[in-house]
Amino acid sequence: MAPVVQVKNVYKSFGQNHVLRNFSMSVHSGENLVVLGKSGSGKSVLIKCIINLISADKGHIKVFDKVIHNMEQDELDKLRARIGFLFQSNALYDSMTVRENLEFPLRAHWSKAQRRKGADQAVMEALDDVGLAHTVDMMPEELSGGMRKRIALARTLILRPTIILYDEPTTGLDPATAREISQLIIKVQKKYNATSIIISHDMNCINMTANRVIMLIDGRCYANDSYSNLRMSRDPKIREFFD
Repeated sequence: MAPVVQVKNVYKSFGQNHVLRNFSMSVHSGENLVVLGKSGSGKSVLIKCIINLISADKGHIKVFDKVIHNMEQDELDKLRARIGFLFQSNALYDSMTVRENLEFPLRAHWSKAQRRKGADQAVMEALDDVGLAHTVDMMPEELSGGMRKRIALARTLILRPTIILYDEPTTGLDPATAREISQLIIKVQKKYNATSIIISHDMNCINMTANRVIMLIDGRCYANDSYSNLRMSRDPKIREFFD
């Protein structure tokens, strides 16, 4: 079976800043793949290239066995509807209630008839998934940082994506809340057989969630292994993440 996501020989530069240099990786159905790297190493650039928010300079990226840079805009929009993106900043709309935030992607991808029939149920199911059904009529400013992260995840889940991209899902959270978010990532994988790419440098989150870890160093896929095997490595470039 073809990988769900395949990145092959990808280059991306911004002026003289060479972020990705012949980077390759594959992601298989149902796995949690973590991309680990230092701040500024190109992790967020990579996932933006995967959904073509940023175009790679060279190489090719396949999602669902289709080359994304060959797609017309309509086809790309349909593909993006199958991909959930949890932003590091959460990207909730401060002027909207929790319900309205979750309904926002439905307005973009569902017909009026679909929304009339199923929007309320979809909103409540997504909130149930993250344990926050009671917040449905609250405003984002009334929520804690961890609750806002969980609402953002609920909004990501509402279209039942096949692939979920997590951009630093635990950054800025206290250790207990970060653990809760990591547990939710595992729950989502098991409940929906979701395929996830998790961008992180939180080693506790990585240890909890990763089926496999790719280390992005010097723009390349420097290592590709399990967390436990990488932790035992004597390679100094790998060791500095664990010491």
